[in-house]
Amino acid sequence: MAIDQARANRIFLPGTYAEGVPYELFRELRAEAPVCWVEEPAVGPWPAGPGYWAVLRHADVKHVLRTPELFSSHLGATQIRDPDTAADLDFARTMMLNQDPPEHSRLRRAVAAAFTPRALRELTAAVEARAEELVAGIAQSGEVDAPFGEVDVVPIAADLPVWTLARILGVPEQDRALLVDWSNRVIGYQDPDHAGSSTADPTRLTAMGRDALGHRPADLTAPDGRPLNPRSRAALADMFAYAHALAEQPPPGSMVARMREAGLSAAEFETMFFLFAVAGNETLRNGLPGALYSLLTNPDQYRLLRRRPELTGSAVDELLRFWPPVVEFRRTATRDVVLAGRRISGGDKVVVYHASANRDETVFPDPDRLDLTRTPNDHVSFGYGPHFCVGAQLARIQMAALLRRIVAAWPEPELAPGPPPARLVSNFQNGLKELRVRR
Repeated sequence: MAIDQARANRIFLPGTYAEGVPYELFRELRAEAPVCWVEEPAVGPWPAGPGYWAVLRHADVKHVLRTPELFSSHLGATQIRDPDTAADLDFARTMMLNQDPPEHSRLRRAVAAAFTPRALRELTAAVEARAEELVAGIAQSGEVDAPFGEVDVVPIAADLPVWTLARILGVPEQDRALLVDWSNRVIGYQDPDHAGSSTADPTRLTAMGRDALGHRPADLTAPDGRPLNPRSRAALADMFAYAHALAEQPPPGSMVARMREAGLSAAEFETMFFLFAVAGNETLRNGLPGALYSLLTNPDQYRLLRRRPELTGSAVDELLRFWPPVVEFRRTATRDVVLAGRRISGGDKVVVYHASANRDETVFPDPDRLDLTRTPNDHVSFGYGPHFCVGAQLARIQMAALLRRIVAAWPEPELAPGPPPARLVSNFQNGLKELRVRR
């Protein structure tokens, strides 16, 4: 079925998501053309791309994600935008996220020990204590804007995943701000508020952290005048300098120590550090404020959770479905294939939209309603197939810990008066830059 191309292109444009995830447009496209062609017009300084096939239905999204022999993570990596150079692509391909089995399986085994039931049990107590400390300490921390009792939840929510990942990686407390800056630059590069993030105070960093800052490129422009890809090795020279310095004497039992013991190549080590330092905290950093915003805009569900805290487990999955932190991921067709009646050529980009699949009315009754009792809940916010998120259970533990404390401590919170919360300008991450709440 022919569709209005300009209308379909809206799901690519980062500015669309600054206004909110276009669920109504996704619903229309699922009905009209569940696999449709989307162009990649130039956006700001970023050049136009060749276009891609958008996959919008739940069943088709799962099919793409579970068949790497047809839809590869490795051929073109997993971001819509193509790497700028062949060297950038080669480097990206060393990342576990951008591998297909069996190489993906080898890299996944190298880090899986950090997420065994025993390891998670040990982490849970620490996460619970940190969540308690964050919520109990809000008034003392100066986060509350007296006399109105307003608090910006975003930095509080961001602290927990960054703190947890720093603990897993073995990053000293003084250097945690570097994790935030790296995430902002990589994930938020389409948003001017995040693209040039540099919030780490050098006077508070370790010597290792201060040395890393010296490796940060002063100019994020490529030799040909185009913007430097924020995910390229050149743009992240400070992150990788830090990773190698940390690996010289990694804390025993840390993820960095495990990476060394696994015999990863230098490039594999760098991209694995990248994956955990950025993706490991950014997804939850967006998911936690999104979850609270969803509850505040559905106060009946907030009250339900307060009355029935035993629903926290199902609530976490429903909130992840309702506010998926990741909007989409890319694959590349390995050969000519037909999907939902569309002929896709080998080499074409194929982009699965988690946000659309999570609202598929053929899978989720009344999909636009937040229902903390929803079961079953076959959302795809953690992916599906070989690349199902290795840290999914840890993410659930963190979200549950913080939600339990907030719901118990804040009887009737509400959004602060004023304009709607500012959203991240990104076609990849579904995030909030600020969420002011009156407790």
